[in-house]
Amino acid sequence: MSVPATATHEAPTTPAGPRPKRRLPRWWFAAALVGLLAFLSALQEITGANDLVSSGTLAATLVATVPIMLAGLGGLWSERSGVVNIGLEGMMILGTWGAGYFGYHYGPWAGVLGAMFMGMLGGLVHAVATVTFGVDHIISGVAINIIALGAVQYLASLTFVGLPGGGQTQSPKIDDVQTITISSLGDHLLTVEKKDIFFVSPLAAVGRALITDLSMLTIIALLLLVVTYVVLWRTSFGLRLRSCGESPSAAESLGVHVLRYKFVAVLVSGSLAGLAGGYLVMVASSNYRDGQTGGRGYIGLAAMIFGNWRPGGLLAGSGLFGYTQTLGLRQGGDSVHALLLALAIIAIAAAIWQARQGQHRTAVITGVVALGIGAVYFAIDEVPSDFTSMTPYVITLLVLAFASQRLRMPAADGQIYRKGSAG
Repeated sequence: MSVPATATHEAPTTPAGPRPKRRLPRWWFAAALVGLLAFLSALQEITGANDLVSSGTLAATLVATVPIMLAGLGGLWSERSGVVNIGLEGMMILGTWGAGYFGYHYGPWAGVLGAMFMGMLGGLVHAVATVTFGVDHIISGVAINIIALGAVQYLASLTFVGLPGGGQTQSPKIDDVQTITISSLGDHLLTVEKKDIFFVSPLAAVGRALITDLSMLTIIALLLLVVTYVVLWRTSFGLRLRSCGESPSAAESLGVHVLRYKFVAVLVSGSLAGLAGGYLVMVASSNYRDGQTGGRGYIGLAAMIFGNWRPGGLLAGSGLFGYTQTLGLRQGGDSVHALLLALAIIAIAAAIWQARQGQHRTAVITGVVALGIGAVYFAIDEVPSDFTSMTPYVITLLVLAFASQRLRMPAADGQIYRKGSAG
């Protein structure tokens, strides 16, 4: 009896392709926030550091986070189009003077527009240098930072000297941008916050921070984060812009005007960085001051890299720096000491995850770091005051080191592109 051919041969197999990336569910971000709040509540109970999740701390964290987030958002627009913008710091500096000058003479909202306009001028210089003339992106960015610092010092001495409260290093006081406060609800939330109920009181503190003296500029900044996500990831314009940062030659072959998209992206980048400087003048402070940015443009760039060139991750990175900076300023050693325990726990969790992924050598290194941080926590009762000012930078570097393996920059980021290269 003959055996059917189908019984004697195995079905042909197709080679398995790369696993598709699993998308996080939409509720993941909310769940992560709830988990973080629960973790900080437990940390507060364990360590006795009562200011970890207070409404004052959270409100100050929001003010510290927004300028870094706006600067990083500017970097996101630029780098998604393929242009590295290390000149964010200089564009922020230009924005501080714009907010001080226009805000004093024409009112707070004119100051906001003035800050964006001055930042856009810095973006225009960067766009002309890199996109039109093909100058190296890093050289152009560093030059903008140096030129902006000198230009603003000259402009300040030219425009603020002789004005009441003004001088060579500062502008007169500027009227505040409108704020939102819901007093009745805020009083009830404060009552719940003071009862020290696990998780419930910190949740009330979050609510109170969001409805007490909340600047309209903060709301606008958060809306800009959402708008950036929608425009870059949910529109054809955003798809074309991101294609310029991934493969400009392929984009041009499909009819995309690559240089135009890069130019627009860098202008938007400059305006957002300028707005970040304006926020420092009009919300975090009440006037322009020399040296006001304090390197936040570079920190925004680091937050963008930590966030893997995406808005949600950028917000997390900015929040991390803003929170650690706030703790160091408000309560100093006690809160920073509590953060050491948090770092040790997170590092242990990271080591376990790395071991499960087969990254045994990295897991061992991470585990040793976790044990070292834990040993420091138990060996000292309070972190020296000199170290608290370093805490935001140290924690940011540690988190970047742990997260570096999953980062992927746009493929053509930083490359000089000439029109017609697709041919």
